[in-house]
Amino acid sequence: MNEAIKPDTLLKRTLRVLSRDWQLYFLLLLPLAFVVVFKYAAYPGLRIAFLDYKPARGFEGSPFVGFDIFQKIFKDADFLKALRNSLTFNFLDLLVGFPLPIVLAIMLNEIRFKTFKRVSQTILYLPHFLSWVIVASVAYALFKPESGLVNILLVNLGFIDSGIPFLTEKWHWAVSYLLIGVWQGLGWGTIIYLAAITGISSELYEAATVDGAGRLGRIWHVTLPGIRPTMVTLLIMNLGRITGSNFERLDSLANVQVTEFQYQLAIYTYQKGLAGGNFSRATAVGLFQSAVGFLLVLAADRVSKKLGESGLI
Repeated sequence: MNEAIKPDTLLKRTLRVLSRDWQLYFLLLLPLAFVVVFKYAAYPGLRIAFLDYKPARGFEGSPFVGFDIFQKIFKDADFLKALRNSLTFNFLDLLVGFPLPIVLAIMLNEIRFKTFKRVSQTILYLPHFLSWVIVASVAYALFKPESGLVNILLVNLGFIDSGIPFLTEKWHWAVSYLLIGVWQGLGWGTIIYLAAITGISSELYEAATVDGAGRLGRIWHVTLPGIRPTMVTLLIMNLGRITGSNFERLDSLANVQVTEFQYQLAIYTYQKGLAGGNFSRATAVGLFQSAVGFLLVLAADRVSKKLGESGLI
């Protein structure tokens, strides 16, 4: 049996590693500080959800109310409407947006013309780095019923007689909202799956070819099993955001005609919480979303492990 490493030996090894790669550890300090400040340092503030909190009175001067804030929220018809909309659109986002990056990554991986492949990758993941304000501005310019480029082309080609209200009628807005969101995040997911495909051994493809597998056979028997752990991990993480909503996305694509579908938890938190100075309500809603997401992640992780897949924990 190997003897335990002496403390002085461990210290020397640690110092040697730090001195050798100090530049990398220095670069790691900024993102590490960001995570600590914005993720962990905010935890004490969660007690606001259990207080009748007023900024002027502070934590100590705000009376403890227990779960009264949560009871008021769950009885609020606006909260239930926002929760229903958030769950519906997030589920549809997951249903439509989860498989498309997988398909696109496999298609790009099969392309042998490297220049076209690189250009396509750049064009596809560029929208991920654009602000939702920019994305919404472009969308409104393209999809205006009378003067939008898309409607003008469809009318001139004879597919429609008049402009389609893509972003000014609630049902058309719902479909457009989903597709724009999928388009915006499509390239980023594709990069992740392409990286996973790169890690698959080329010997597996050669063996499949020797066994008589064609292109589809190699995709089905080698590529998909090879990226299955990545698929499971991303699916679990997406389930954790099933009750979330993006305020910037909703606010940028909002208008009076689509309020019924646009009213989701991010809008509710802003209007009923932050805008009115009701920080206890806003914190309680955020805590509820985090708790539901955490439980869904744990449940999905447990199910994946029982099915023989790798999990997060």
